[in-house]
Formats: sequence, C-alpha cells, structure tokens
Amino acid sequence: MRGLEIRARSTGRVLKAGGAATAVLAALGLFLTACATGGTGARDEGPAGSEAVAKGPTKPTTSPSATKAAKRVDVVKLVKDDPEVSPSVKSALKPCVADEYPVDVSYGELTGGPSDDVVVNVMTCGDAVGIGSYVYREEKGRYENVFKTEEPPVYAEIDRGDLVVTQQLYKKGDPVSYPSSEEVITYGWSAAHFAEESRTHNDYSNAVGATDAPSPAAN
Repeated sequence: MRGLEIRARSTGRVLKAGGAATAVLAALGLFLTACATGGTGARDEGPAGSEAVAKGPTKPTTSPSATKAAKRVDVVKLVKDDPEVSPSVKSALKPCVADEYPVDVSYGELTGGPSDDVVVNVMTCGDAVGIGSYVYREEKGRYENVFKTEEPPVYAEIDRGDLVVTQQLYKKGDPVSYPSSEEVITYGWSAAHFAEESRTHNDYSNAVGATDAPSPAAN
C-alpha cells in the first residue's frame, strides 16, 4: 500500500490502509480517473516513483572491449620458448639498446579465443628488417603458435579482424631500403587455422632510390 500513500500525497492528503480500505480505494480510483482523462494534476509533471519502478530495471550495457580481459604477455620469453621459432630468429632476438628488444607487438581479435590474440614481429636492430612474424592464441591458459612466417623482410598486423602479412621482394642489387615489389596477403581464421583470403602484388618504380629523392609529403 506504500504506492497508494505516495500517490495520495499529491493531493495534499495522506491516506493509509485501514478498516475502510474499500472506500479509500474507490475515492482514489475516482481521482486517478480524473487525472487520466485530461486533468492537469501530477501526471502532467511526469510519472511518480512507483510508475518508474514498474517499468523494470534497466539492462546493464556491456562494452565489447570489456568482454575479454586485457592481457600483456612477455613476448620475448614467448618467442624464445617457442619450439616453432627457428634458432636463427631466436639468436637474433637480443637487446638493441639496454633492455629494448627489436619486437613489435599487437593485441587484438583474430581467432575468437578467450583473450586477445598476440601478433609478434621480430626485427633486426640496425635497419628494422622483419625476420619473423608470429600469431599466438590463448588455449587453456597457455599461448599457442597458430601462425608463423620467417621469410624476411616480412611484417604482420591486424586489420579489421584479419591478419595482413606484407612480404617485401628484392631483385639482385636492390638496397635494403628500396625493394622492387611486395606481396600483401590477407588471412582469415577458419576451422582452427588461418586461410589465405586475398593477395595483392605491388611493383615499385625502378626510378625510386636511383637518386636521393625527398620523402613524400604527408597528406
């Protein structure tokens, strides 16, 4: 009956349930009917507190980013302990300066695992040439290698839920900074492995690198 007490207060009176409950309800029914048929009472000012509760609780909204726990991984240890990584890449994975290792790391959704997948690019210290790219997926609390490529120069990244691997190609005599072409390969996760979805080949101009050309202006 607390809802009846709250509603009745809008008329300046306090009604409490008692022996004359029938009379009270009848009088209150007449009052509510008058308000609902064009009256300008409390209803014009918005629903009372009891009406708001009757609508039910608001469903909590969950941000997509909150559905997976954000984790950070010791990628250097991960790569060095990985039997899928070649000995040559492991031996090259050394600090360049102090404790700074030549690795690029990306976290994101690729395989639909329980946490973000980890994309690791291992590079050389001197000219930052990619010598190995790997994808790790969490499986039962451990990270498993589900993709690798060790054909330098190579670089992997996450693009709108797909794995995109760029492989630079050189002709004889090409300097490291000026490859002749590149292959851009897009992979999608399917049936517990990555499958190639598309491939693009880009040829670079032979004139580039012949002289000290200025860097292109940023848009």
